[in-house]
Amino acid sequence: MKLQVTYTLQAPRQRLWELLLTPEELRECLPGCERLTRVGPDTYEATLTIGVAAVKGTYTGRLQIVDQESPSRCRLLIEGTGSAGFVRGEAAVLLSEEAAGTVLAIDADVQVGGLIASVGQRMLAGVGRMLLGEFIKRVEARLAR
Repeated sequence: MKLQVTYTLQAPRQRLWELLLTPEELRECLPGCERLTRVGPDTYEATLTIGVAAVKGTYTGRLQIVDQESPSRCRLLIEGTGSAGFVRGEAAVLLSEEAAGTVLAIDADVQVGGLIASVGQRMLAGVGRMLLGEFIKRVEARLAR
């Protein structure tokens, strides 16, 4: 499943970059994130509880941040499992400054298996966009502090 989104945030690019790469800040912004623990350089283990349609459940997984070019880009490698199946994916994250603020662009490719996969691509894409929207709302609230 491909997921591409773009958001414009009212914050300097450097501040947004720092927020996205600070584990405590990131944990507060991720919907359903119960735990985000550093287990190595730019590598984290996480526990998330998601409650949307058939995607409901608790998932444990790993997040790795690679190919960092501060403060403009990185790639995220994500894998997780839960009672409803597994998720594995990669996302390119780009930050660019414009007159209106900082543009955050995410281009993700995700594979799912198990019960989650039976939900269908349209439903999963909708859930993905909804969770990203909630994430952005939380990021905006953190930036406003």
